[in-house]
Amino acid sequence: MGNDGARRVGLARVLSKRGLCSRSEAQRLILSGRVRLGGRIIRDPEHAVGDQQHAFIEIDGAQAAAIEPRYLMLNKPRGLVTTACDEHGRATVYRCFDGADLGWIAPVGRLDKASEGLLLFCSDPQWAARVTDPDSGPDKTYHVQIDCVPTAATLQALQAGRLSEGESLHAKSATLLRAGAKNAWLEIVLDEGRNRQIRRLLAAFDIAVLRLVRVAIGPLQLGDLPKGRWRELTAAEISGLSKQQPAV
Repeated sequence: MGNDGARRVGLARVLSKRGLCSRSEAQRLILSGRVRLGGRIIRDPEHAVGDQQHAFIEIDGAQAAAIEPRYLMLNKPRGLVTTACDEHGRATVYRCFDGADLGWIAPVGRLDKASEGLLLFCSDPQWAARVTDPDSGPDKTYHVQIDCVPTAATLQALQAGRLSEGESLHAKSATLLRAGAKNAWLEIVLDEGRNRQIRRLLAAFDIAVLRLVRVAIGPLQLGDLPKGRWRELTAAEISGLSKQQPAV
């Protein structure tokens, strides 16, 4: 075996790791015959590529050089879906980046259509995997308006958890921020990411969500970023989000 055999990975993975496109988009490019390796069209997304072959990858005749990764935060407005292209024709979060010429970026985690607040994007799949890791990724903090004023016992029960659709759901913490006559705002912190976790957890206690805003991911705060606007993360923020969280 030659020197190039020391480390070989699939062609689709190489394109994704370079920040050029998602893994699924890389597969589509390869299957459609738009990717060449050493001048030869490759149609197998899992075709093994050695380190020394990376300089000879082309997409549509242009060298597929790695690009500088980008890391962004968006204050997601309510009513947008977190996807690049929605099969039902609904407006997506990518409308917030219209005209910005950012290249390929993907959401890091999700917020459902009715939810608002802090949403991350990047072109670095490895960083995204660390941030969303269920065991070591950062906590997520939400401010949630509900249709009642909860008792102290209810807040404790949210932390103890309850079964929903066969899953055990709980909040790492649930505290009362402020209350009116008929509704209240809670601060809920999650240390795991399950589909519609807060809405399902509250529904298990017959509590409806009126608004749900993610205000922080780990040390990163949404702050005063206007709704629908985005900004680049600083080097310190990028590093801070991907640090392994201490065991509890």
